[in-house]
Amino acid sequence: MDERSAGISSNYTRSGNDYNKLNNHAPSSGRGRYRHATVRQWDNPPRNAPGRNEFYHSSGTRSSQNLQCRSVNPAQDFNALIKQEIMDDLVSKSDHFGHRYDGRNHGQYASLIKKYTSAAERPLNRAEQSQLIRLLQNFTATRSWNWRSLTTTLHSLTSAGVFTLHKPMDERVKLTQANLLSTLFDAIIFHCNQTPQARDIDAQGIANLLWAMAKMLDNGQERTPEFNEAVVALLSHVNAQKDQFKAQGIANLLWAMAKLVDNGLEPTPGLKEALAALLPLVNAQKDQFRAQAIANLLWAMAKLVDNGLEPTPGLKEALAALLRLVNAQKDQFRAQAIANLLWAMAKLVDNELEPTPGLKEAVAALLPLVNAQKDQFRAQGIANLLWAMAKLVDNGLEQTPGCKEA
Repeated sequence: MDERSAGISSNYTRSGNDYNKLNNHAPSSGRGRYRHATVRQWDNPPRNAPGRNEFYHSSGTRSSQNLQCRSVNPAQDFNALIKQEIMDDLVSKSDHFGHRYDGRNHGQYASLIKKYTSAAERPLNRAEQSQLIRLLQNFTATRSWNWRSLTTTLHSLTSAGVFTLHKPMDERVKLTQANLLSTLFDAIIFHCNQTPQARDIDAQGIANLLWAMAKMLDNGQERTPEFNEAVVALLSHVNAQKDQFKAQGIANLLWAMAKLVDNGLEPTPGLKEALAALLPLVNAQKDQFRAQAIANLLWAMAKLVDNGLEPTPGLKEALAALLRLVNAQKDQFRAQAIANLLWAMAKLVDNELEPTPGLKEAVAALLPLVNAQKDQFRAQGIANLLWAMAKLVDNGLEQTPGCKEA
């Protein structure tokens, strides 16, 4: 069995949306050095060239400011989001304000792209991504952008599938993705490393950024040196912000850390410190976690342990708190979460973590659900479940009546 594939489904990694509201404050007057990435120009046809309307259907000029006031739904023509005048307006604002531009208009535009995909209940398909990327060649983040603009932009574009690497991948699309990510990471690193610490850095933004970066790896992006540096810079702020994290942010952060480590990020001192800060919060906020977050957290802890994390006291306490919740919320778990939970429990036991109080009860609560939801499991989930049940029995967990039926 490919145990790496036993990880959590993207359907269970939704980040909160409230951070992505439009930013209506005035441009910042703060100073900061910044750079523009060198972006290779695409061979755009002239405005009257045949085939142009394939990308830019427009019945009239409408700036990004006008577009911000419009709602986006699946029935709306995607072309409303890819008009050249939108990007011209963003570039104009950035050039006009210079180092005083805070990136708010770029963040608002990124939010609209995410709103389109949320309403469509799917990420951008390959054709949409290609058309949008063509427009984003001059969508450049700078160090003058404020924290909200940076976090909203990266999180929204990642959620929408802008940075997904399809196979095969057009090299021009890949280059534009890389250049845009380079400017975003540079601005994030600059923001995180300011002395004294930037006052606008907040817990939800940290969670959204690390979730987005973990999701990028899940979608095929590579860990560049700038990517790694940005992760380290963000992790350094987790401990300072620990009192501000809410349940959803904690679940997203731990899922992100597990996914980053599973994709080759070394357990650095900053990562261990961040985990030490977060794990006690799981127990402290246990009443706030719902079924989806419980499944995410247990999967993350199992994956971290599987990648060498030592079972600290905070880990054991967090596990005990979550396992008690499994039985209490058993009616809320769906097929994917059931498979992930049983996989996680088996993986924890297989890594010589002693069966904590509540483990047997949690397994007993989940096994009858396998039979009840048998029509919902797909091939990968079935493989994970059978592996998990075999591993649990192999490690001395007594067969419950539900095990045989499952």
